[in-house]
Amino acid sequence: MTNSDCWVPIPENSDFSIHNIPFGIFSNTNSTKRVGIAIGNHVLDIAAVAKTGIFDSLAFDQSVFTNAFLNPFIELGKTITTAVRNTIQKELTNANSILKGNDSLVVLQENITMHLPVFIRDYTDFYSSIEHATNVGTMFRDPANALLPNWRHLPVGYHGRSSSITVSGHNVHRPMGQTMPPNAEQPVYGPSKRVDFELEMGFIIGRQTSLGETLTTEKAEEYIFGKVLLNDWSARDVQKWEYVPLGPFLAKSFASHISPWVVTMEALEPFQVDGPKQETKVLPYLEYKGQKNYDINLEVAIQPENTAETVVCNSNFKYMYWNMAQQLTHHTMNGCNINVGDMMASGTISGKSEDSYGSMLELAWAGSKPLKMNDGSERKFIEDNDTVIMRGYGEKDGVRVGFGEVKAKILPAK
Repeated sequence: MTNSDCWVPIPENSDFSIHNIPFGIFSNTNSTKRVGIAIGNHVLDIAAVAKTGIFDSLAFDQSVFTNAFLNPFIELGKTITTAVRNTIQKELTNANSILKGNDSLVVLQENITMHLPVFIRDYTDFYSSIEHATNVGTMFRDPANALLPNWRHLPVGYHGRSSSITVSGHNVHRPMGQTMPPNAEQPVYGPSKRVDFELEMGFIIGRQTSLGETLTTEKAEEYIFGKVLLNDWSARDVQKWEYVPLGPFLAKSFASHISPWVVTMEALEPFQVDGPKQETKVLPYLEYKGQKNYDINLEVAIQPENTAETVVCNSNFKYMYWNMAQQLTHHTMNGCNINVGDMMASGTISGKSEDSYGSMLELAWAGSKPLKMNDGSERKFIEDNDTVIMRGYGEKDGVRVGFGEVKAKILPAK
């Protein structure tokens, strides 16, 4: 099966190849929110497709395709969701498909509006890149002891705010907050002067557990439906003042943005790779077998207003020290229950080279090494009217599966 087999045209190097088939929620001027899949530069209207009867043999309630979120569809379980995905692939590569020639089923992405794909009830943010944790520890603590004593023993994380997670394209105002200026005796209130992006990926929970139930690294991936790109914004000056002793709060909760298409774990299977060697032996419940990391190329660009973008970061999801199976297993180890649509975030994804660092805090080294933009300006952190764009894709043996992009502009403070 190749892109050329598909009767919907797929441009070369498209993220949305026939091998992808990601799910999202879209609408246009004549419709309510409903489920679609991205294919090339188009969207296949799955709610309309269902009326042709191609899913009837699967025996499920097809009203899930007219919901404003993917949650009811995901709740059907992977037996159904994978069968739907496979059926769509088969029909898109069938020259005699009942879908072919029906213009009402396929719309251009440029003519639609994408929406938040899942109702995110709970959100957990991990801190699982050893390069990122080491960089931050080196900046703010003794470089010889950059990692805290627990870091190599468990996937560090915190419970975040889900209400302010939104979809790509929704701009956000610069947050206000308390900061402590250098050499000052009292904090001040005002707009953050150190707004930062964090390059992350999120995974969407596809199956619930009961309170008291725990998972294993062998079974954890059965509970993951798919992945999205995530920009987990931070206000570094607010964060520095407020985070002791309980950790992130207002500096992190003002906004997070995700890409609109959820790429299934089945589509990402070709990109599984070995993860970094975990040099400190982990406790038995965190041990795992097989390839649990994913080779997903990631980039971040900054676009000042009315100018061309500048790519400031090239990283890869394969660098993550703690993998998703370990993260989810640890998350449930105290009996905490998870629900369909919950999102877990990787934490900032940094590589070993300076151009692979996943935040401005690292790239500009706390402001001491400003980055040059293509328009001649410099950036220590994100300025008003800057747009941050993140992209990601896996590619192997001619198979490309991508996420599109997540982008948003920082507007001046209200």
